[in-house]
Amino acid sequence: MDIQEKIIKAFEDVGKAMRPGEIAEAAGLDKKDVDEAIKKMKADETIFSPKRCFYDLKK
Repeated sequence: MDIQEKIIKAFEDVGKAMRPGEIAEAAGLDKKDVDEAIKKMKADETIFSPKRCFYDLKK
């Protein structure tokens, strides 16, 4: 399972918008890796930012 898949699973498990630190903790990943993956996932439109510093899966 790659980093993006772990992040998606963390969002599905938690079910709400999270900050990068919360995503890292929920997915069991390093925050630096999560920050990099978030940039890619935003560009791919897999996730979006409902409010400043929070991210959530696009439904």
